[in-house]
Amino acid sequence: MELTFFQGLWFMLIFVLIAGYFVLDGFDLGSGVLYPFVAKGDTEKAVVRRSIGPVWDGNEVWLLTAGGALFAAFPAAYATTFSGFYLAIMLVLFGLIVRAVSLEYRGHDPKWGRLWDGCFFVGSLVPALLFGVAVGNVFAGIPMDANGDYSGFPLLGLISPFTLLCGLLGLAMFMAQGAAWLSLKAPKPSDLQARAAKLRLPLQIAAVVLFALVSVYALAVIQPAMDPALGALRWVFAVLVLAGIGVSLFFSLKKQCDLGAFIAQSASAFMLVGLLATSMFPNFVVASAESVGASLTAMNASSSELTLMWMTIITCVGLPLVLLYHVVIYRTFRGRVSDEDLAHY
Repeated sequence: MELTFFQGLWFMLIFVLIAGYFVLDGFDLGSGVLYPFVAKGDTEKAVVRRSIGPVWDGNEVWLLTAGGALFAAFPAAYATTFSGFYLAIMLVLFGLIVRAVSLEYRGHDPKWGRLWDGCFFVGSLVPALLFGVAVGNVFAGIPMDANGDYSGFPLLGLISPFTLLCGLLGLAMFMAQGAAWLSLKAPKPSDLQARAAKLRLPLQIAAVVLFALVSVYALAVIQPAMDPALGALRWVFAVLVLAGIGVSLFFSLKKQCDLGAFIAQSASAFMLVGLLATSMFPNFVVASAESVGASLTAMNASSSELTLMWMTIITCVGLPLVLLYHVVIYRTFRGRVSDEDLAHY
């Protein structure tokens, strides 16, 4: 079965949407995970919440869009992942819901402040960790029956040394982005900004170490079947991942260019998803060795060519509007958080 133009295009677009989510929601999930460690008082906690308050809901649109696009373009892959990972997905959704509620309630309900602070932390940590675990599973392979349904043990069957490493890598990347974001948005000079800036370096080093461990484990133990035609491109993405973190490290050491550190760290996150895409192509879900069913690919899991064509036309109209929204919202709320911004938080 040969790959068609629209199948290849939508394989790429699905991963672009995932990369957009990884970059945009990554820093606010990371900020939430760092929340109890960098913010030492009600004012500093309000600054953290205000730094992501105006943008977090728009950032999560990329996750919804990626899920919707997968459902429409590759329904078989959607059915397998969303049914097989059902309990994990429910934990992620519960975390995101609790996190959103805590953001809205914390500033108006100081009596239960500790509860909302805890919900904000847990609601950020659980998705940040489980996203990487899910990626590790679809890359390493999951057991599937003849119908393409997940046949392993629910939730706990998704946990392995490799998937945990992937989860920790995703968490480290999110936290490094979060530290870079908070050092960019917190008032300067302030203790909060200094703590966030100080955390960038160890988190970036942790991300590099985990990236190396995941890469070695994947190549030496998992040994996935990768398209040889994309070998050079995989090396390019791998180098760009390390280069992005390296540039961010350089800016972190200079301690003067918070924006540069954040952009470089975000670029590294984007390139990491590009490396994943080129390593998996054309697979969406890899079948493990004990599976009865075959891997789900861009060819055997896709919708009709007509459906993919109309999705492409709709995307050409809708995607520029989404990007315009992000430009407007980030421009409107640019700059560091001031005391006047904290009234609602």
